[in-house]
Amino acid sequence: MSLGIDFGHQWADSALSMLFLSGFLSATLLPGGSEAVLFATLDLHTYSPFLAVSVATFGNSLGGVANFAIGLWIPNRSQNRKRGLRSLLWLKKYGYWALLFSWLPVVGDAMCVAAGWLRMRLLPSFILILIGKAIRYAVLAALFYGFF
Repeated sequence: MSLGIDFGHQWADSALSMLFLSGFLSATLLPGGSEAVLFATLDLHTYSPFLAVSVATFGNSLGGVANFAIGLWIPNRSQNRKRGLRSLLWLKKYGYWALLFSWLPVVGDAMCVAAGWLRMRLLPSFILILIGKAIRYAVLAALFYGFF
């Protein structure tokens, strides 16, 4: 009985699910990182890099939308109150374009929450979150394959 081979086969079958889930959870306010799961999935050589990057991007982007939804639940009584949050300042200064950097650790999650709090429109927000996160995962995959 080869326990290691069975585990490896089960991991290969569920790798995309785990990649989606880790991408989603790491984009929420919960701690976590999806980079290791992306690298492990790429190392399996079972799925195309495009598919792995797409699954990670989609999961991570939906996690950003979950943060956006959390921001919608925060009462928006006074937008004029002085805030020290860097992400809020970026959004006020650069608007939707700041969401291209929603992949940044800590600040990116807060930026998605702030976008919801500021009642920014969902579709442009989602598109820019998606583009930023896709670039991030594509660069990580390129690093994995030694293109840089």
